[in-house]
Amino acid sequence: DAVETQEHYKSRWRSIWIMYLTMFLSSVGFSIVIMSVWPYLQKIDPTADASFLGWIIASYSIGQMVASPLFGLWSNYRPRREPLVISTAISVAANCLYAYVHVPHSHNKYYMLTARALVGFGAGNVAVVRSYIAGATSLTERTSAMANTSACQAVGFILGPVFQTCFTLIGEEGVTWKFLCLQLNMYTAPVLFGALLGVINIILIFAIFREHRVDDMGRQYKSINSDGEGSDVLDQNTEGSIDHVAVVALNILFFVILFVFAVFETIATPLTMDMYSWTRKEAVFYNGIILSAIGIESVIVFMVVKTLSKKTGERAILHAGLLIVLVGFFILLPWGKKLPNIQWQEIKNNSIPRTAPSEMLAPFWSLPELQLPSNHTAEPVGCPVTQSWCLNTPMIYLAQYISSDVLIGLGYPVCNVMSYTLYSKVLGPKPQGVYMGWLTASGSGARILGPVFVSQIYTHLGPRWAFSLICGVVVVSLLLLEIVYKRLIAFSVRYGRMQE
Repeated sequence: DAVETQEHYKSRWRSIWIMYLTMFLSSVGFSIVIMSVWPYLQKIDPTADASFLGWIIASYSIGQMVASPLFGLWSNYRPRREPLVISTAISVAANCLYAYVHVPHSHNKYYMLTARALVGFGAGNVAVVRSYIAGATSLTERTSAMANTSACQAVGFILGPVFQTCFTLIGEEGVTWKFLCLQLNMYTAPVLFGALLGVINIILIFAIFREHRVDDMGRQYKSINSDGEGSDVLDQNTEGSIDHVAVVALNILFFVILFVFAVFETIATPLTMDMYSWTRKEAVFYNGIILSAIGIESVIVFMVVKTLSKKTGERAILHAGLLIVLVGFFILLPWGKKLPNIQWQEIKNNSIPRTAPSEMLAPFWSLPELQLPSNHTAEPVGCPVTQSWCLNTPMIYLAQYISSDVLIGLGYPVCNVMSYTLYSKVLGPKPQGVYMGWLTASGSGARILGPVFVSQIYTHLGPRWAFSLICGVVVVSLLLLEIVYKRLIAFSVRYGRMQE
């Protein structure tokens, strides 16, 4: 058995740190414009409506879902530097395209849609990042490395909106460079900053990143992937079939984990506006603070879980994380007797005819649209009467909402890290690019379907149905975890080469 030299150890961890940076920049690329997409879209193309905004937000996840298996497959047979550099270059080009979507005279919204889809396509490199880290760490290092990766991703999601806020100081007009046809303003500066970070990332990949691959015991392999030099003399520790039942189960569990968190992110603003009569500005501000606090909580959890997993094991922590998420959504169920403020009650004194009871009970699609007088600037607040469940569903108290936020902010990062860690251990020392690509794709699919699901159920049936169904989904995932619990063991442990 070859003993790892100090130089090899340092080079291996320098390369892993470059992967941490790549993961950070990938999440920054998503979140750095998320707060400004809607006003910028309205500015460049007045024909765009809120439904098209949904497609623009979803396009990032669609691009990532398509690209992840492709980049993962590429990394299995070629040096990983290739897909990493190409994917990052695609993200840089897409950010530059986003900065120029105001230039065309028509169809600007489609250029923005294309730009965001390409940014998501470039973000498909997270499959390469995860597979590299899985292949470049021993079993004892794996949980810590995966937790660090998820922490970098979480920090990127937190700091992206912070960067965006700083660039708002430039203003909507900003500076125009006619010779470049470029408007440098609060909408374009963030993506150009993201492009600059991408260029720096490419330089660091060329300068510092090196290919490394070790087995579960930490011994160096002669080949870095399935088609590398010396692949015909791979260590016998790679022999044996992967437990595909465990692989499929973990893909399903990961889908559920990201699905319920996407639901939580999506429902926060409309739920608080309906339940607490918050205005749009108040809902964005307060929920922004809450989500930032959850982000900080998640980073702390990522750090703590590294130590905790050494004592209890990853499977037990994943089980506990799902239970915490279940309790978090169970708390959100309406239990009291007090009804939320109805929007027509708030605005009935503003010279608007009060809706008749027979009209209130009519289907939501047949209700007349309530219009404020043109000289009235007050924003209607409360639960809109067009949502018929507002008339008979108890409100969710603020204490319930905050408690749920804290629990979901605790359970989600635990489940996220443990899913990735168990997945990489089940796959073992074989190249994991394609498998990590499928896992990333399942997560992207969840982020697409989650908002669609909750927006339809919540609007038409209300929070009681929406959160009850989510609780049901989590219960089913817990049952699945119980069924495959004994199969979620490391590849080397399964074949008796290491003790659990």
